[in-house]
Amino acid sequence: QVQLVESGGGLVQAGGSLRLSCAASGYISGINAMGWYRQAQGKQRELVATISSGGSTKYADSVKGRFIISRDNANNTVFLQMNNLKPEDTAVYYCNAIRVTYGGSRLPYWGQGTQVSVSS
Repeated sequence: QVQLVESGGGLVQAGGSLRLSCAASGYISGINAMGWYRQAQGKQRELVATISSGGSTKYADSVKGRFIISRDNANNTVFLQMNNLKPEDTAVYYCNAIRVTYGGSRLPYWGQGTQVSVSS
């Protein structure tokens, strides 16, 4: 099993910044992509940003130019720097990791979520 523990959420005014962290532990061998998803109240969970083990990144259009995803492979940690936050960024943010098994299966793991609230 892989455990993901997020930190860094909170309440911020519009235009402010927050930095989320997610540390992976447990059976971390084979972890490939890591990323962040979010779920606003009454809405489906959506992708925010992902980063491969090699550093390739992907962002949702709504956060491009404002959010930056990065990872520290040595410490199995992924970060999300969120700048110029908007009220519509308010959501529970979930860390995600994909572990590739020796058989080639891709197993997803999720953190418990951290609340980000942006006031106008």
